[in-house]
Parts: sequence; C-alpha cells; structure tokens
Amino acid sequence: MIINNSVIYAGVNDKEIDLFEGQYPVPNGMAYNSYIILDEKIAVMDSVDARFGKQWIDNISKSLNGKSPDYLIVQHMEPDHSANIDLFMHTFPTATVVASERAFVIMKQFFGTDYPDRKLVVKEGDKLVLGAHTLSFIEAPMVHWPEVIMTYDEKDKILFSADAFGKFGALDTDEDWACEARRYYFGIVGKYGVQVQKVLAKAKALEINTICPLHGPILTENLGYYIDLYNTWSSYQTESDGVAIFYTSVYGNTKRAVLKLENKLNELGVKKCVITDLARCDMFEAVEDAFRYGKIVLATTTYNGDMFPFMKTFIDALLERNYQNKIIGIIENGSWAPIVANKIKGAFEKSKNIKILDNVVTIRSALNSDNIEKISALANELL
Repeated sequence: MIINNSVIYAGVNDKEIDLFEGQYPVPNGMAYNSYIILDEKIAVMDSVDARFGKQWIDNISKSLNGKSPDYLIVQHMEPDHSANIDLFMHTFPTATVVASERAFVIMKQFFGTDYPDRKLVVKEGDKLVLGAHTLSFIEAPMVHWPEVIMTYDEKDKILFSADAFGKFGALDTDEDWACEARRYYFGIVGKYGVQVQKVLAKAKALEINTICPLHGPILTENLGYYIDLYNTWSSYQTESDGVAIFYTSVYGNTKRAVLKLENKLNELGVKKCVITDLARCDMFEAVEDAFRYGKIVLATTTYNGDMFPFMKTFIDALLERNYQNKIIGIIENGSWAPIVANKIKGAFEKSKNIKILDNVVTIRSALNSDNIEKISALANELL
C-alpha cells in the first residue's frame, strides 16, 4: 500500500487472533501497522506482533528493493508493536533505533539490551532530518503507556499517532470506524482521558493532512470528525442522545421491569433506548455504550449480600475508566433484603459529576402496581 510518493505501508493483518490483549473479542481480526518513510535516510515506523516478524521484514525488504533502512522509530513498546525490534536490528545491522528514554528502559526489559551503540533517544520537540522530511517528536505519556511518543512529518503533514485513533479490525474489513474505534478507545485508553486531552491540545498546533495510527485504517479525509470524537470521548462527554439500560436477571422479574421501563420511555418519546443483558453480552460493548450515552439505568438483583456478579464486574470496569458526567437510574430486586441501590450509590460516591436519580425502583421478588408506578416516575425523571 502506497500512502504517497514517499510513505509506504509495511504492516500486517492478523485474521487468526480471537481475543486482543487476551480479553477483547475481535471477530474481524486486527491490523498491526508499520510505515516506511523514503528519503535520503529511510525510517521505518514501528514493528508488528511477534507472529508476523518474517512477513514484516519481507514487506520492508520488498518495499526498499535492496536498500537498508537507517532508522527504526519505536513509538510504543507494547509487544504488538515492538516484538520484532531485535529481529529488525539483526536483519539491518547498520540501522539505529529511535525512541524515548523510557522506551529504551522497557526495551532492555524485553530484549536484554537497549542497543547502546545504535540508539538515539528523543524527547518532546526533538527533530530528525531524513532529507526533505523532518520528523518532530511529541511526548504522549499514558496514551496509553508511559513511554509513548508520536511523530509528525513536517513535509507531508502526517501525524503518526501511535495507538491513538486506532480501532479493532483488520484493514481488509469493511465496517463503521466509530463503532470499533469507540470500543477500542474506552476499553484500552479510556482511563487516560486527561492525557489524551493534553495530546489533542498539542495536535491543534499542527497542520494535519493524514493520521497514521498503529491499528486500523489510515485517516485522510474529514479528520475533524475523528478528532472531535476523540475530544468527546477523552473529556467524558455525551456522544449520543438516548438511554442505555444494563441489567442482570435471575428468574426474569428484573428483566420484566427493564422492558416496562423501555416501553414507558418509548411512550414518552425517547429517541434511542439501548438494552444490554450483562450476562450475555461482550462486556466491553456494554462499557462502550455506558460512555456513549449520558443517561444510563442499572438494574440488578441482590446476590450473596452484594450486587449480582456481572453487574459488579460492569461497574468495576466503568470505575476503572474514570466514569463521570452521567445520570444514573437504579432498579433493584431482592426477595427479602434488597440492598443493591445502596451498593451502587456507594460505588459511584467518588466519581466526578455523577447524578443518581431520586426515583429508585425497588422490587421485592416480582412486579406489582406500586413499583410499576415507580418505573413510570423513573422514566419521567430520565427525560
């Protein structure tokens, strides 16, 4: 794949993987992106997953037609992007590896060496001149590892953005960018909104024509759309109007309450109502929706003196990612000791700008006229 006259794609598609990072289902695979900048000096941008080392080296060799790269620029040391550094350094013995100081520390942990005679340490604002291309480096700590740098090509106005603006899915998959980019962002980067905001502030000072991430497609058109979404996500604001309801139900009574609430919300004209059974979903699809919508409802049963396990796992996943700026409704069910509402309120006590709605619905075993009336009151409060 040729990006322009001087930048070539050298990455790979992984159609074998089922769980990315051991937990995120990726039915459409994964892309590990690497790029080559051709100039008087040749720079390769990042490596790929260990299983594709030979294919990656072959891609580089074919693209260079007998020439040897001068630099390997390492933006991120997570193994899906760094596993083949040592293979590269042995294959191209005159090349220099370029990375942040923190990256070299991690590099030595992985490979037993930081290539002391063949390394170039860069920091914020440093530049590397390849010829017509001048690369400037942007520190992006905790987006989403501490050693991360991004690279800006001043000539072609390309931002090599490391893991930012990435998504799940191989490059030969035709799918909506936002859906899998959102799940990727909130699953992997979501905790680090403050750090993403700092990098976005730096990016505002740059004229960017192309974004080349380490996962997902190269972005060349309507860049404002992608940047605006990243701003919304990283500032924990509402992306879509509607109500997202997340529930667990043992014998169906809590589910019946959720369906009653959905019907009432539809009657009241709520445009979008998303319902998720936490026992049967991809948990990170649920996390994605919880951040996407500004109003959510948590409906669950008391179980062993606590919340039902899937609900507890879900709330823990939200809290781990700094869940904030949301309105939360609660439906609790307990045959003899319903305590879930207090557990949920306690879980979010330290979260920023979380409003728990007044109309908590308490069910004792099954629905009755009193709690159906309370469901109506909750629906009105969610408007």
